[in-house]
Amino acid sequence: MDILALNCGSSSVKYQLYDWAKKQIIAKGMVERVTIGDSFIIHEVPGKENYREEYECPDHRIAIHLIIKTLTDKEHGVVTNMNEISAVGHRVVHGGEKFTCSVTIDEAVLDAIKEVQHLAPLHNPPNISGIEAAQSVLPDVPHIAIFDTAFHQTMPEPAYTYPLPYEWYEKYGVRRYGFHGTSHLYVSKRAAAMLGKSPKDCNIVTMHIGNGVSHAAIKNGISVDTSMGLTPLEGAVMGTRCGDIDPAIPAFIMDQEGLSPKEIDSVLNKKSGILGITGQYTDRRDVIEGAEKGNCPRCQLALDVESYRLKKYIGSYAAAIGGIDAVVFTAGVGEMGWLIREKAVEGLEFMGIILDKEKNRNTMTRKAETIVTTPDSPVKVFVIPTDEELVFTEDVVAILEGTYTDHMNFEYSFASESFQL
Repeated sequence: MDILALNCGSSSVKYQLYDWAKKQIIAKGMVERVTIGDSFIIHEVPGKENYREEYECPDHRIAIHLIIKTLTDKEHGVVTNMNEISAVGHRVVHGGEKFTCSVTIDEAVLDAIKEVQHLAPLHNPPNISGIEAAQSVLPDVPHIAIFDTAFHQTMPEPAYTYPLPYEWYEKYGVRRYGFHGTSHLYVSKRAAAMLGKSPKDCNIVTMHIGNGVSHAAIKNGISVDTSMGLTPLEGAVMGTRCGDIDPAIPAFIMDQEGLSPKEIDSVLNKKSGILGITGQYTDRRDVIEGAEKGNCPRCQLALDVESYRLKKYIGSYAAAIGGIDAVVFTAGVGEMGWLIREKAVEGLEFMGIILDKEKNRNTMTRKAETIVTTPDSPVKVFVIPTDEELVFTEDVVAILEGTYTDHMNFEYSFASESFQL
C-alpha cells in the first residue's frame, strides 16, 4: 500500500510517497515557486542523487501533474503507474469547528473546507486547489483531509474564547483554533515516549519554530491551549508575521498611513515579525550572522525579542497546565537554532530547566532526537525533528482500514519507545 501525502502551500507543493508495508519513504520532494514563475521540482529517492527539473507551474494543478510525471518517470521515478497509489492525504490548514479529526474528502467535506477558507486566506485556497488538482489526476482513489486545527479542538472553552462580543463567535466563528496540529501531535507523543511515559501522564510545552511559529500547552496528552488563534497571525514572533501585539496598533497605523484593511493585513502577515524588526531578513541564520558581524544593527534586537517571547510562552504555559515534564523544540529553527533555544530557556533554572549548553550547541540536525538538558534537570528539553507526513500517512491508512479514532486512543507507530527515525 503506497500512500501519497501532499502539502500545498501558497507557492509550493511538498510531497511524500510512503510504502506502508515496508514502513519506508519511497520518494519525497517539493515543487517550488508555484504560481510565481521559474518553478522547479526537487525529487529525492533514498539511495539516489537528488533530481531537479525546471518546469513552469502557473497553478497547483500543473504542479500536481509534475509530481505525478516525476514519480512515474522511467529514469527518476519510483512507480510504474499511479494505480500503485492507494490513497492521497492532503494537509488542510483550517477546518474551523467542523473537523476534529482527519476525514475522507467528499463533496460535502470540500464545501465545508471552502466555507472557512476566509479564516486562512493564505493557506486554505492553495490547499483546496491541491485537493481538486489531485482528484482530477487520481479520481479513483480515496482522498483524505488532515487538518492543522484538529489536534487543538480539545481546548476548553476558556482557552479558545476571546473577550469580544459573543455574537461574533456565534455568527462568524471568531475563536482560537490553533495550527501546526500534526506537528504538535507528533512531537508531543515522541516526547512522552522519550520520557518513558504514556501521553496521558505527561504535561509538555511544544514549540514549533520555523518561518511560521506556534506553541502548544499539552496537559495529560491533549492540547489545552495554543499560541495561534483565529488565524495563524496571533502568537509568537514569526518570520514575517507580527504575532501578539496591541490590537489598537493596526487602526492607529491605518489612520496615520492611510492604509486600507487589506494593506494593513498584508503588513502584519508579510512585512512584520523578524523581517519587520531587521528590515531585511526572515531566515534566522541570516539574523544570527548579522548580529555576530554587526552588519545589521537590529539583528540582535530581533533575536532578543523572539527569544524573550519564547520564554514567556514557556512560563505561561507551565503555569496554565500546572507544571511541565518537558519542553520540545521542533521545525527548522527549533531543530537547528541552538542560540535561539539557549536564549529561550536562559534563566529558567528556577523552573527545573538546566540546559547542557555544550550539548545544545552541538545539536543542529534534523535527523536525530536529542535531550539538551543535563541528566539531573527535573524538566527535560528535547529537540525532536517533526514528521507531519508520517501523521498524514498513518491517519490515511487507519481510515482506509477502519481503525481510525481520536489520537489519545489510536496507536501511532511513533508513540512507541522502540520507534526509530
